[in-house]
Amino acid sequence: MARRRGLTPEDRELWSRVARSAVPLHPERPRPAAESDIRPAPKPPAPPPRAPLADFSIGQAAQSRPAASLTQVHSPAQRLSQQPLRMDHKVHRRMAQGKIAPEARLDLHGLTLAAAHPQLIGFILSSHAQGRRLVLVITGKGRGDHGPLPTRPGALRHQVPHWLHMPPLAPVVQQVTAAHYRHGGEGAYYVYLRRGG
Repeated sequence: MARRRGLTPEDRELWSRVARSAVPLHPERPRPAAESDIRPAPKPPAPPPRAPLADFSIGQAAQSRPAASLTQVHSPAQRLSQQPLRMDHKVHRRMAQGKIAPEARLDLHGLTLAAAHPQLIGFILSSHAQGRRLVLVITGKGRGDHGPLPTRPGALRHQVPHWLHMPPLAPVVQQVTAAHYRHGGEGAYYVYLRRGG
């Protein structure tokens, strides 16, 4: 049985009698329009026509997308190089060229994230308390994907810059940059500390 749409003339007459006899609960609110005043909603515009799909047969190679449309994944070193410079540019240039020797170093290579985080906090805070300005944190570059599940290589290399920009380390860290290749390259970071107060 097909469902009817709309009201029959008898239903409209009955509804109009009921509506006239009703007393509004809130007279200050605008009253709804009567059924006869209601106009049907306009039809939504038709969607634009789709471009025809190219013919494709089984076994045919798919067309490659242009490389520009792919999102670029930046390494931690590239992201750090895009951060604003918060230290003297001459000192930064000498540091980036590997011409300034770090005063202390921490090797986190091979540690888990859980074991590395407290060691990093202790090292940075004690270095700052001792008045050191430039320290080296070695994370390693990370291994490639060797298991059935994909994992991000170099978890420490990606996580250490975040830790250095979060409390309790953020107030004492002035700048973080990738180390020069003679000090470990992208597997290590220079951490330039603020002067102790």
